[in-house]
Amino acid sequence: MLFPTGLLRAALIVFLAANLPAADRTKNNVQPPGDQKKAAEPVKPPEAQPTPLPPARVGIEPRISTATPKPAETEARTPNIRVDTNLVLINVTVRDPLNRFVTGLEKEQFKLFEDKVEQKITQFASEDAPLSIGLVFDASGSMGSKLQKARQAAAQFFKTANPEDEFFLVQFNDRPELVVPFTHSTEEIQNRLTFTQAKGKTALLDGVYTAMTQMKKAQNPRKAIIILSDGGDNSSRYTESEIRNLIREADVQIYAIGIFEPISARGRSAEEMGGPGLLTEVAEQTGGRHFPIENINELPDVAAKIGIELRNQYVLGYSPLNQERDGKYRRVQVKLIQPKGLPPLKPAWRQGYYAPAQ
Repeated sequence: MLFPTGLLRAALIVFLAANLPAADRTKNNVQPPGDQKKAAEPVKPPEAQPTPLPPARVGIEPRISTATPKPAETEARTPNIRVDTNLVLINVTVRDPLNRFVTGLEKEQFKLFEDKVEQKITQFASEDAPLSIGLVFDASGSMGSKLQKARQAAAQFFKTANPEDEFFLVQFNDRPELVVPFTHSTEEIQNRLTFTQAKGKTALLDGVYTAMTQMKKAQNPRKAIIILSDGGDNSSRYTESEIRNLIREADVQIYAIGIFEPISARGRSAEEMGGPGLLTEVAEQTGGRHFPIENINELPDVAAKIGIELRNQYVLGYSPLNQERDGKYRRVQVKLIQPKGLPPLKPAWRQGYYAPAQ
């Protein structure tokens, strides 16, 4: 029987491979039939063993940062006053005789004093920084015919907001209520104002106290409270003296829009007669302003003006020469070196702060 030449040759190779010693098979690169499949598989390298981590070091003592704290970090540590051991920040608004905001001033045009001693200005900024803002809204019975314009005023103010800003809403009549806690949504606050009903008395001072308490949770270094009310207080538990002391301790600017009846109007109570003076004192002490108006149609424009003013402020930072941690009140004064070619300019600033007690 004859076999094809190719088959004979293949059979001979298989026979020789099966009978060669292992060493010869390796030398001639010949694998036995059972080993051919295994030879085709790549040999996996041994897996690398992970390097063991050193044991964790646990320290009980707090870490001490060598970096200079940013204003926002300083504020997070001291929520009631924006001051630490080395840095005090003062917001300043500059206006001309026509009450227009003045921007573009340089650090060299400001002088700053603490308790009549001049301080060196080490930080200076004029950018539009994020704000934490509380709206204190009067919902007492006397606001009935003014509610719609008051809502429009709030809407105009919110048009000046930035995405990084945060807001809350406090309403008051017989007592205050935190209606909307801090939120970035101005629509949420405006929706709640839509359903506000005017009733009851006016607990204005209690409303301010509630707002100051909520402001301790603010995330931004710059903070402001906007009060919208039509009269004096006649229902609060807190006194004017207590509120004055409270705002002196807090780093919050207060702006007030007072909707008052004309002085000649009949039936104004003693509290309503004293309302403008109270709001003016509270606002100016914090570096803010009080806008008394008699025509409710002016409300939206005034609210927008406050929003613009908050966006056009200078921030002066200094390290006090008096490093005593005595908890005492330090009075601050800002003076301007008048630029050539401009009319006399007037700065407005926070009147002072309490030094740390420890």
